[in-house]
Amino acid sequence: MILVQLMKPFYTKFEGNSIKMVFAYQYFSIRKDDELFHFIPVEGKEIILNAQTLQVENLSEVFVFQKGNRFIRLPLYQLLLVSDIHTHLQTILEEANQVDSQEVSIEGTEEVIKLLVQQNVERMIDFALTTRDESLFNTLLMYKEH
Repeated sequence: MILVQLMKPFYTKFEGNSIKMVFAYQYFSIRKDDELFHFIPVEGKEIILNAQTLQVENLSEVFVFQKGNRFIRLPLYQLLLVSDIHTHLQTILEEANQVDSQEVSIEGTEEVIKLLVQQNVERMIDFALTTRDESLFNTLLMYKEH
């Protein structure tokens, strides 16, 4: 079995009836046979959930993980079958205060969106620091202050 070591979307976006989670280098890693493999966005990089049913919609998306010169290519449907990714998806949704869309009020939606925007800015600041992009970092700091 494959265990998800770390899984944090780089950003989360609500598009109509879908929740799109996009992943980047540092935010997704798996453990297979006591070896840690890190996600690399060479093929698929997003998980799309139906906002009402919370079912994964893009099952054919292929995620690639790397350790040194070894790679693991896993279609999302297979990753769902052979790992504990469901637990991590549930945690992500809980952290975003995402509940069944029929129960969300307009005020609740605005709060969730503000929280997600704040989390996205913080992740982007981490990315700017990692890539030493001073311009992006300064822009994000100004955005965060508002």
